[in-house]
Amino acid sequence: MSRRVVITGIGLVTGYGIGKDAAWAGLCSGATAITPIDAFDASGFSCRLGAQVKNFSAKDFVPKHYRKAVKVMARDIEIAVGAAHIAVADAGLITRAALGEDAQSGMTYPSERMGCHIGAGLISAETPELAAALSTSKSADGEVDIRQWGATGMNNLPPLWMLKYLPNMLACHVTILHGCEGPSNTITCQDASGLLSIGESARVIERDAADLCFSGGAESRISMMGMSRMIVSGRLADAPHDADPLAFARPYDDASPGGLPGEAGGILILEEESAAASRGAKMHARLLGFGAAQSGPPSVPPLAKDQTIPSDGLRYAIEAALDSARCTPEEIDAIFPLAACVPWMDRAEGEALREVFGDRLASIELATLSPQLGQNLAGDGAVRVGIAAMCIEQQMLPARLHSGKASVGLHAGPAPARAAQLRKVLVCTSSNGGQNAALVLGAV
Repeated sequence: MSRRVVITGIGLVTGYGIGKDAAWAGLCSGATAITPIDAFDASGFSCRLGAQVKNFSAKDFVPKHYRKAVKVMARDIEIAVGAAHIAVADAGLITRAALGEDAQSGMTYPSERMGCHIGAGLISAETPELAAALSTSKSADGEVDIRQWGATGMNNLPPLWMLKYLPNMLACHVTILHGCEGPSNTITCQDASGLLSIGESARVIERDAADLCFSGGAESRISMMGMSRMIVSGRLADAPHDADPLAFARPYDDASPGGLPGEAGGILILEEESAAASRGAKMHARLLGFGAAQSGPPSVPPLAKDQTIPSDGLRYAIEAALDSARCTPEEIDAIFPLAACVPWMDRAEGEALREVFGDRLASIELATLSPQLGQNLAGDGAVRVGIAAMCIEQQMLPARLHSGKASVGLHAGPAPARAAQLRKVLVCTSSNGGQNAALVLGAV
């Protein structure tokens, strides 16, 4: 289509700190953002390391009149709101957040021409809120009784509890704050959520339903419930608090004990290229193509180390993205994969990449970020797209960490930050639910 899409704003919140500059400096330094978890008492967990966002509150990123709303924002929502604020500043936009809640004019774009698509996860409820309700749901023998929960226990949840944990509340708060009244959606497809949201935003702009979209995702797994779910699914390594985080930096290594959790968010400002040019916006990168596909029914995690998940869907998604971008596998200079350090996930991802790129894969740089940023599920996709866009701008790749041995044919071993000729790069992801997404970025 004639309407092309560019990235003009990058808003990142990661374990390295607030903003894209903090993330870029951290990734290029060769140091990991993963540390002993201190956000809560993790002493009862087999994994006690993670990439935490420290000294962060959404109160620092919303207008004064909106600060009360932060009380009903779960951690995931706060991260999305902060990332959106940073993206707006990076793009040089004026939105409703800067003008006041009753503003009718003065915005860079009319409200009806701004959309919002944000990926979200199954938001983890805060333990004290659940405990207060569960403690009044006990049977005579002291066990939680589901009937008692329905009769009295759930009434002890905070009155606005639901508004704090609905996945669509990430996009809800961002649209209210910034005045987005165009197409809006929330996508909840685990690790694929962020890329699928960016793809939907691109399609909305291409078909002239909007000129600008807030797009990306956010998720925190640094909580009791979040980590419990990941441990049950077999995605986390046993990592005591005094372990070296670099010992778990082993993407595409069949001997990897598993990955580590994180919390992060990325919100990007996508704009129609001519509209962005007319206002003199800086363009970080152009979105050349997007593809999505579904794998066959996956086995229910956790899987044994020698099992895998289907790779066909990721291959189809990558091929669709390349076709959409009108480029061949030979034109891709670097790949930003999920690389979760979870053997049964990485094995399928590696197989899909081999099927698309063949023998050339061994010479294509892989930018594996989970050893530095942890596993952030819905928060991963847009963070990787934002980093990929900065790599194209800087013509550099960040440092790559690896303490094991990557599978043969994958260019994923340890490396410092380095110069690279990057004209087109691929960002791709699979997910436990079988959803897959891929997109191609290019220089403007």
